[in-house]
Amino acid sequence: MQIVGETRAGRDAEVLLGRARAGDEDAFRRLTEPYLRELQVHCYRMLGSFHDAEDALQDSLLSAWRGLDGFSGRASLRTWLYTIATHRCLNVRRSLARRRAHGWDVPGVEPPPEPTRLGEVAWLGPLPDTWVEGGLDVPLGPEARYEQTEAVTLAFVTALQVLPHRQIAVLVLRDVLGFSAKETAEMLDSTVESVTSALKRARAGLDRRRLTVGDREPPPAPRSAAEGALLSRFVTAYEAADLDTVIALLTDDVFISMPPMPFEYEGKVAVAEFCALIFSGGRRFVLLPTRANGQPAYGVYLRAPDGSSHGIGLFVLTLNGDRISAMTRFESTVLPLFALPPSLPRG
Repeated sequence: MQIVGETRAGRDAEVLLGRARAGDEDAFRRLTEPYLRELQVHCYRMLGSFHDAEDALQDSLLSAWRGLDGFSGRASLRTWLYTIATHRCLNVRRSLARRRAHGWDVPGVEPPPEPTRLGEVAWLGPLPDTWVEGGLDVPLGPEARYEQTEAVTLAFVTALQVLPHRQIAVLVLRDVLGFSAKETAEMLDSTVESVTSALKRARAGLDRRRLTVGDREPPPAPRSAAEGALLSRFVTAYEAADLDTVIALLTDDVFISMPPMPFEYEGKVAVAEFCALIFSGGRRFVLLPTRANGQPAYGVYLRAPDGSSHGIGLFVLTLNGDRISAMTRFESTVLPLFALPPSLPRG
């Protein structure tokens, strides 16, 4: 029965393909819809930006629509779409001038504390879990090395962004999605030898980058009681500006970043100084829960004297065992992506 079902599905796809080639836009949408979420996640991994990924995906679909007659069927439609999307992302990476980091812009806090260092990936943005959850249940080749959930975390995506253009494409296609060396070479108009060499260099570069975050314990399972207990303690302490409790919940090598601002703070001493400045002057906050990149996240709202609260950013937390090992702060412009309001009423 399964073989019969697969045969029927194949015939249905052939019918849709024929109709799409004849100019039927609805047939094209039905043909490509099963792959949209995973292609969105693929573009995000390649580009590190929600908006750039969405633009790249739409351009890829337009290219596929216009070039449908060139789809020979030697590879699957899914592979063909990944090929188009990968090349489009490579073109975006090459054409975008290195985006400038923003200056310090934390409302009511001046000047910034002395950073540990300045970050390299000013364009990084968060990925709403509505994308994540729909884009990770994908067929993987036997050579995939990473869990799909790990390969969308902020730490992983950030590490990818510093790789050379061709290396990031090879690593994602080979180690994240599990395409073979031969398939990857064909997708990139390259050779197996070139792909193998690029993958070796990409793995080394990624390992060097990821070694800087130190040893990690597995985080609690998403939405588990253990995760909930840790997050509840953090929210209670942060909203009360209880600096000692906040710091007690952090790992010794905790790391704060805040793209597009380049300022980065590492270690409890630096982070304690940073948080003390954020809490200074009687500033108080409200945190609204959401999730990004498969990680717990919070819309951050600054309380005004009249009791209302105004959105000032989004925190994404990286958990390490029963502690928090990283906090990434994004600007308030990302709040609508998570269906979070720009402000909260008095209360």
